[in-house]
Amino acid sequence: MEENGFKKERIQLGKSIMHLRNQCINKETGKPISQEELGLRTGLAKNHIGKIERGQTNPKIETLFAIARELNVNIQSLFNFEEL
Repeated sequence: MEENGFKKERIQLGKSIMHLRNQCINKETGKPISQEELGLRTGLAKNHIGKIERGQTNPKIETLFAIARELNVNIQSLFNFEEL
């Protein structure tokens, strides 16, 4: 399979993660959590979160579970592309 075989799906997944991240409010600041904060919470670099949100990388399933856990959603919510 070619490398860009799932490009559309990666982009949709990234948009979904960004949407959910922006709905996750930091209790201390009252603002949505940043890529940097999500990275710190999941043990990932900020630029890696950015690449996932832009659909530039295929995240591991472990990464997706960690993101879902920190956003307080189930992993299926990451793949709910109809809500975007």
